[in-house]
Amino acid sequence: MNGSMAYLVAALGCPVGVAGVVIAVVALRKARSGPRSRTAGASLRERDADALGGDPRRLKPGDVVEIRQVPYTIRGSIHLVEGGWSWAEHLLDDTGGVKRWLSVQEDPDLELVLWTGEPSATVTPGAPTLGVAGRQYTWDESGQARYTATEGTGLDPRGTMRYHDYQAPGGARLSFEAYGETGWAVALGERLHRAEVSIHPQGGPEQVA
Repeated sequence: MNGSMAYLVAALGCPVGVAGVVIAVVALRKARSGPRSRTAGASLRERDADALGGDPRRLKPGDVVEIRQVPYTIRGSIHLVEGGWSWAEHLLDDTGGVKRWLSVQEDPDLELVLWTGEPSATVTPGAPTLGVAGRQYTWDESGQARYTATEGTGLDPRGTMRYHDYQAPGGARLSFEAYGETGWAVALGERLHRAEVSIHPQGGPEQVA
């Protein structure tokens, strides 16, 4: 996901501040453009983890993903692209009827986040900081991506998605997403360790996240 630095530019009115923002933007573009390289050590660690617990980048509808020893079936998948950057979100079947999904991206190392929908939340995105459920979140990034979706997600097969992402100390996440012309959907996220996720592929063609 690519973040916007517009509010930083507005906050820094002096030439020195503007120059600093320009340098930061250039660095951000270099870091975000095209596929990111990974160190040999990180690649080896991930291959070992893939061999033991399956590769989350190859998740597809029908697969079973075990998260913290709780099994979920992938009901549908959404693949998103923004510029040269891509990631995936997999909708999970939850026996309790709670909307959950697993996001998979490389930033540049593999990052897995378990999201839980917060339909009763009344906050809206845009402010530098937001308070939700007694925790303060700070703006991290925002943007718009193109998506393709499988059956089971309730979305059109193709479209656009807008987002605002926030983070709290300790790695907790707050996300706002709007698909097409829908309003903002709010979710809270927890970053997962690779060892907390195990993949059980089912039959059918593989899809790369």
